[in-house]
Amino acid sequence: MQIPYELAVGWRYTRAGRATRRNGFINFISGVSMLGIALGVAALIIVLSVMNGFQKEVRDRMLSVVSHIEIFAPQGAALPDMPLTLREARANPNVIGAAPFVSAQALLGRGDEVKGALVRGIDPALEGEVTDLAGDQVKGLSALVPGEFNVILGSELARTMGVFPGDLVTLIAPSGQVTPAGIVPRIKQMKVVGMFNSGHYEYDSALVFMHHADAERIFRLEGPTGIRLKIKDLHQAPEVALQLAHSLSGNLLIRDWTQQNKTWFAAVQMEKRMMFIILTLIVAVAAFNLVSTLVMTVTDKRADIAILRTLGASPRSIMGIFVVQGAMVGVIGTFAGLLLGLLIAFNIDVIVPAIEQLLHTTFLPKDIYLISKMPSDPQSSDITPIVVISLILAFAATLYPSWRASRVNPAEALRYE
Repeated sequence: MQIPYELAVGWRYTRAGRATRRNGFINFISGVSMLGIALGVAALIIVLSVMNGFQKEVRDRMLSVVSHIEIFAPQGAALPDMPLTLREARANPNVIGAAPFVSAQALLGRGDEVKGALVRGIDPALEGEVTDLAGDQVKGLSALVPGEFNVILGSELARTMGVFPGDLVTLIAPSGQVTPAGIVPRIKQMKVVGMFNSGHYEYDSALVFMHHADAERIFRLEGPTGIRLKIKDLHQAPEVALQLAHSLSGNLLIRDWTQQNKTWFAAVQMEKRMMFIILTLIVAVAAFNLVSTLVMTVTDKRADIAILRTLGASPRSIMGIFVVQGAMVGVIGTFAGLLLGLLIAFNIDVIVPAIEQLLHTTFLPKDIYLISKMPSDPQSSDITPIVVISLILAFAATLYPSWRASRVNPAEALRYE
């Protein structure tokens, strides 16, 4: 199969051949353009991969406490028919775990220290189906026995109140009882049997776990206030929640994990979008350096263009030669940046500690940040647009200089040769 001569000539102009030796400056500018594209593409891949890594770390820690989907009754009331709702939820093929819960707000006190708390009554036997609480991050889960009124506190909440396993705390429920002296809050002394650390400050500083039967007695409920679900693919939570909204009986509310932290996820997406735009401009600047490279190349190759035209080459073929030359620089730069970016993104857990050791510093101190290691999660949904945009920008940068080359008049070009 014969290679089109436009491709062969364009590739020869791209290489450091005899023509480029006559003008080393053009070759230098071409190399700088290629390097700029490669660094821009690599920077885009690395930054977005690190942002994905941080988002994944925070999401995973969040989902160790928050379930994929929650079904609950309006105004914090008990579910009207919990067994029926549980059966209907489990009937969905996407649901792989379900557990009842009680959710309520209260005050937690010890001595003069009083803190607001979010009480969650759980079934220890079923909680492992919907979250990671049954793992090593929670101590004392098996001690949540109905009737004993034991509690598990978030590590930050326990630290600020100065309590440890075995200590007693006072739970003050807002739903009080009516007496001749007025409404008196319901107060119950509870024993701390364990602590948990999810790595998410919002939950570690406010969440209190107890058995759902104890929570029902304290808050005077006839049953659990909701059901927590775990599904096969957490990214399909909004779609599954919509399916459940049509299949469940009764007037129930449904909320998926993306709605519980909607503001945070929206902020992360906005940051990723802005970083993508900013770093794409770097790629664009490097790509449009090809314009100056090709303009100088066309000026240097005027005699070659004239000879090709006198041999029968059409203006379209001349334009094709220089499009190939510029596009090859863009392709080489893009794929070099792709390889460099993926190499760093997949090995950032090795590269960053090596740099920290070399510079005797720590980028993410453990006492300041929840995440002490630089995470990375390269995703094809980010990488593919980066490569495509880089190639398009490089191709677009070649059009005007190539069109100028096709307009060279052979007679004018050879007059002074």
